[in-house]
Amino acid sequence: MPNSAPETHLVETATFAGGCFWCTEAIFDRLQGVQSVESGYIGGHVDAPTYRQVCSGTTGHAEAVRIAFDPAQIGYPDLLDIFLATHDPTQLNRQGNDVGTQYRSAIFPHSAEQETEAREAIARAQPDWPAPIVTTLEPPAEWYAAEEEHQEYFDRVGDRNPYCNAVVGPKVRKFMQKFGDRAKAT
Repeated sequence: MPNSAPETHLVETATFAGGCFWCTEAIFDRLQGVQSVESGYIGGHVDAPTYRQVCSGTTGHAEAVRIAFDPAQIGYPDLLDIFLATHDPTQLNRQGNDVGTQYRSAIFPHSAEQETEAREAIARAQPDWPAPIVTTLEPPAEWYAAEEEHQEYFDRVGDRNPYCNAVVGPKVRKFMQKFGDRAKAT
């Protein structure tokens, strides 16, 4: 008798830094094929940094998200295209009023294939922007999960926080306008 065990899908990981992690997490949490999103810090020189340390700009870390996704439902190139379309990859070390290297636009590939796909995605996105894309590809680095209070922040706090009302909400609406057909059912 054939084995009727359910088919399992390999889960892959993507790591992106695109300014404030509250914004990036809120977008990818809504995307079909994404199983989880964790906010955290990557690319710095201090072990186990805190939010306050990272915000000071002295640790070298970027606020980032680590995305667990099912490649049978969404491909890494799709994640890259959405990432590059939902923040401003032409701003060096900033996103809007968030200024400093901790808010840089960066991709942290987990394999040589992801690095190649990231370079291709940047080239594909460049015509959509009036200035050169400055998103960096950075080497693998130690990942530190952000404090619990920063996880799922927008979904918990939403428009009650003035920053979320002014910055995160509009980014989520932009995502829904452009990629609403890819959003999870609510």
